[in-house]
Amino acid sequence: MTLIPYVAAGLLGLILGSFVNVVIYRGPALWGLVGADRGARGTLWGPRSKCPTCGDTIAARDLIPILSYVALGGKCRSCAAAIPVRYPLIEAFGAATVVLAALVFGFTLAGALAALFFLALLALAGIDWETGYLPEAITLPLIGAGLAANLFDLYTDKVWALIGAAAGYGGFFLIATAYRRLRGRDGLGLGDAALFAAIGAWGGWPVLAPAAFLGALFALLALSARSALSGKPIDPLEATPFGPALCAGGALAFIASRTSLPWFA
Repeated sequence: MTLIPYVAAGLLGLILGSFVNVVIYRGPALWGLVGADRGARGTLWGPRSKCPTCGDTIAARDLIPILSYVALGGKCRSCAAAIPVRYPLIEAFGAATVVLAALVFGFTLAGALAALFFLALLALAGIDWETGYLPEAITLPLIGAGLAANLFDLYTDKVWALIGAAAGYGGFFLIATAYRRLRGRDGLGLGDAALFAAIGAWGGWPVLAPAAFLGALFALLALSARSALSGKPIDPLEATPFGPALCAGGALAFIASRTSLPWFA
């Protein structure tokens, strides 16, 4: 296996990961989910990003994925304000997801669309982590794209995809409704339901159970790690975004559905 195509895929993933950072930062304000003072600078396509601390436009040489962050020591060139580590992490994850899609699906249409699916999940995870929202501007097109891809049975049977989308949304909706009635407050948002529907639309109904299990496991591990680091017990009443864990669980379940693991056999 020659490495050159995968190196190229990784470089493309770095660039796309940099764009995902733009979506995470600007998207919520553009879609009216947060105040206009956060990220509302033009559109997703321009103008060039500015330092949120000093307002200086970031030079092109400082926009090279990961390398610019390292060269700058994680600080703005103009004002020396700290650059969130989220930026190089998202870029690295972007590279990893594109390479992973190529490894699993090959350099095919299925591989290209899977990479976009993973990048959309990455954007949703970042937005939910920072704002607590899972925007319909991403989840609804993602549902449609999954159903459209599977019209040609690209990843799963078209009927399974339709059932997956319906069961994904309906299942979370019922759980959220029951929780609200029992506890008198929201536990899961409908953004989580739309995300779960998207996972079902792409992978079919068989991915839903493992995706939910892995998502719950990742969420529990994250809460446990935070509790251990902070020295504080887990507060069951504290609002914690579930989207990032569900995105990770959904991506892994989607990949596993292309293997011979027992629950997909």
